[in-house]
Amino acid sequence: MLAPTTLTRVPPPPDLTASLPRAYIAHMTGPRFPQLIADLPATVPFTGPEELERASGIAFRARLGANESLFGPSPKAIAALRDADAEIWKYADPSNADLKAELCARLDCGPANIVFGEGIDGLLGYLVRLLVSPGDAVVTSDGAYPTFAYHVNAYGGVLHKVPYRDDAEDMAALFARAAEVDAKIVYLANPDNPMGSCHSGTAIEEALALLPEGTVLALDEAYIEFAPEGTAPRIAMDDPRVIRFRTFSKAYGMAGARVGYAFGAEPLIRAFDKIRNHFAMNRSAQAGALAALRDDDWLAGVTEKVAQARARIGRIATANGLAVLPSATNFVAVDCGADGAFARAVLQALAARGVFVRMPFVAPQDRCIRISAGLAQDLDILEEELPAALAEARATAG
Repeated sequence: MLAPTTLTRVPPPPDLTASLPRAYIAHMTGPRFPQLIADLPATVPFTGPEELERASGIAFRARLGANESLFGPSPKAIAALRDADAEIWKYADPSNADLKAELCARLDCGPANIVFGEGIDGLLGYLVRLLVSPGDAVVTSDGAYPTFAYHVNAYGGVLHKVPYRDDAEDMAALFARAAEVDAKIVYLANPDNPMGSCHSGTAIEEALALLPEGTVLALDEAYIEFAPEGTAPRIAMDDPRVIRFRTFSKAYGMAGARVGYAFGAEPLIRAFDKIRNHFAMNRSAQAGALAALRDDDWLAGVTEKVAQARARIGRIATANGLAVLPSATNFVAVDCGADGAFARAVLQALAARGVFVRMPFVAPQDRCIRISAGLAQDLDILEEELPAALAEARATAG
């Protein structure tokens, strides 16, 4: 039998700096950040729903703000993920050869035209690092997906922002501003987040004639699987003006796996090997993404469910006197009919009732809230809580 343990209070360690000269202590100030980094705010582009739950003490009953696929991944993808977990002790194939082979057959290109990364977010960061030096001009829309601007700021690029036009990104204005400032990159999301709008593929093809020499179009197609036929432009794979980004986070239901890819002309795609994290994607994510990619029936079913959910969100909004914007994505922008302050009040009132949604950041688009396509039970909760949230917001505004 073990003898009882006697607990002895241990005195705190001595202050080892107490006898040091003040000048020496002052020198021990920690890491020496470059001025560019020191001047940046410590922030992230998005506040996650988990953080909002911790801050409020309220658990969300309907998670309708992150544009994840609430319909989940293909059962075949889940099975592949589980099977691969047994070999998680192995590093993933840094060339992503199996995934590339499947995509090459679908995109009619070679392996040197595709690069994988930690979602589109990670790949946008690599692109900015490849092309942007401090002081270089970059063009985006004011209120567009903020992670791109986040990366540009981190590398010292100078952001030039163009306003939306009719709640859509203005290609002509974007390309004109790029010519004015000699931009290294123009960012365009098609379909767009946060408004859900899209340009036709033909319109993008024709607009490329306006893209200035030496400017690269970063075409973010995260939501392309939900868009109408003809939304994706027909652009030659060896066209050096364009790099396109797609993801397994949306229609394929694998946001947590962080699998994105970019494709385009070989010289630019190969340059990613100079800087990318070659082991960024884990082995299970590779296997799951490959199985998801091969399950076309599941993808078709998800896109149909998303269309049905968008229609129901529209009916719920209309029944409450709100307008909806046309959407080519897995979310709907709902016009709350006033200004950003009112829309924010609606968002906060919904959050207090356990419904997580988001909203655009910039006026006049911030008059809207953005609601992700959800399961029937999620939309039941939205339908139940929206009238009270609107009433509270209107009382506050009044």
